[in-house]
Amino acid sequence: MSAVAGTDALHWLTASEARTLLDKKELSAVELTQAHLARIESLDPSLNCHISTFPDRSLAQARAADERIGRGESAGLTGIPISLKDVLVTTGTQTTAGSQILKGYESPYDATVVQRLHAQDAVFVGKSNTDEFAMGSSTENSSYGVTRNPWNLDRVPGGSSGGPAAAVAAGEAMLSLGSDTGGSIRQPAGFCGIVGLKPTYGRVSRLGLIAFGSSLDQIGPFARSVEDAALILEAIAGHDPRDSTSAPMPSPDICSHLTGDLAGVRIGVAEEYAVDGMEPGVETAVATAVESLKDAGAIIKQVSLPHTRYALPTYYITAPAEASANLARFDGVKYGLSIDGGSLREMYEQTRGQGFGPEVKRRIMLGTYALSSGYYDAYYVKAQKVRTLLKQDFDAAFADVDVIVAPTSPTVAFPIGARLDDPYQMYLADVFTIPANMAGIPGVSVPCGFADGLPVGLQFLGKAFDEATLLSVAHAYERSQPWWRMHPELGNEI
Repeated sequence: MSAVAGTDALHWLTASEARTLLDKKELSAVELTQAHLARIESLDPSLNCHISTFPDRSLAQARAADERIGRGESAGLTGIPISLKDVLVTTGTQTTAGSQILKGYESPYDATVVQRLHAQDAVFVGKSNTDEFAMGSSTENSSYGVTRNPWNLDRVPGGSSGGPAAAVAAGEAMLSLGSDTGGSIRQPAGFCGIVGLKPTYGRVSRLGLIAFGSSLDQIGPFARSVEDAALILEAIAGHDPRDSTSAPMPSPDICSHLTGDLAGVRIGVAEEYAVDGMEPGVETAVATAVESLKDAGAIIKQVSLPHTRYALPTYYITAPAEASANLARFDGVKYGLSIDGGSLREMYEQTRGQGFGPEVKRRIMLGTYALSSGYYDAYYVKAQKVRTLLKQDFDAAFADVDVIVAPTSPTVAFPIGARLDDPYQMYLADVFTIPANMAGIPGVSVPCGFADGLPVGLQFLGKAFDEATLLSVAHAYERSQPWWRMHPELGNEI
């Protein structure tokens, strides 16, 4: 598959471009939604981006959006087709978290981010595929099949938010929402050649996000442009009194900061991100991107993040420990799958044994061990101390620079099945993204070229709650390059 630039097809419009056409009445929300639903019908049998779709409901939302536009009351996302990662609870349709244990489960309420998109009359076109309970880096761990990368159907789209990433990359949705616990938005965005944003921890309400690692999870967008990512962040961000981890801050004004100017911006390059095993094509693309930032007027400075090498092992103690606690609620009693085993203990064992997949069981066992008597201080408590050091590293670096630039992943998208039998190699796919989650800072991945015909992602990391600066830098880089206008050639364009 090769990159093809620009097309007049509705499914390749950015949300900002579509907003202009909708408000001028040159395009209707129904037409836009029909184009994306047709795209899903045509491509999803091969890509498997979505677990659930609901065309009648989507078109009803589009008609409501057109009525709102007709009254002259449109908001930023009115009539825009959006896909939701299937870890965000929604009324009226199942939320599975990619697991058999929640097959058919319907939530009695909508996640806060879903409510905020509803308030703007956005259009939901589907619930997208995910590694089971967001545990994975390839979307191969879903109980609902493997999602394929639109650039090469033999490659993974990344994970755990591979479904929403592939949906945007393939033109099945204009925007999508995913969740990022250790890189699950940025890494698939890099693999699929689109924009993926993990906001600061606490910037976006987690109410209605099925929890994996409660101190790490953050909801964020996939988009075709940085401007689109800013648009949806403004819609979903802001304080939620029902979420104790939600920061008491209003939604940020970001779009007005996207000036395209890099003059005098201080960008840090961390020596610790030059790791063994980085593919030469990725290294070259990232180095070229850094040079282009310098040419555009940015000041490139070396920074040090000395505890970076401890981020991966620290994460794989912290995240499984929190997962072990969060997934204890799936016991066959309150909701989801329930298998009668004769006794309460047998019901627990049968339900969880058959309902959870291998990767989820692996992480529950790792986490339970780390939290067990005699090991809690040696593992979990020590991991939290190291986590503090990781945050201090970033605090020190950001005293000298405005943002930090790094690869999103050390490799391009790897072949389906290549790492399933080697969890360690799978976990290494997130080596550049995990530190941001441990420190709670925002990060964004933008396309920066190709290696072996597959997209390469460039990651920018910013100060906590300074998404405005972060996205301003990312936007300036993006607009100086052709990569964000490249789309996969899927062979059966609609």
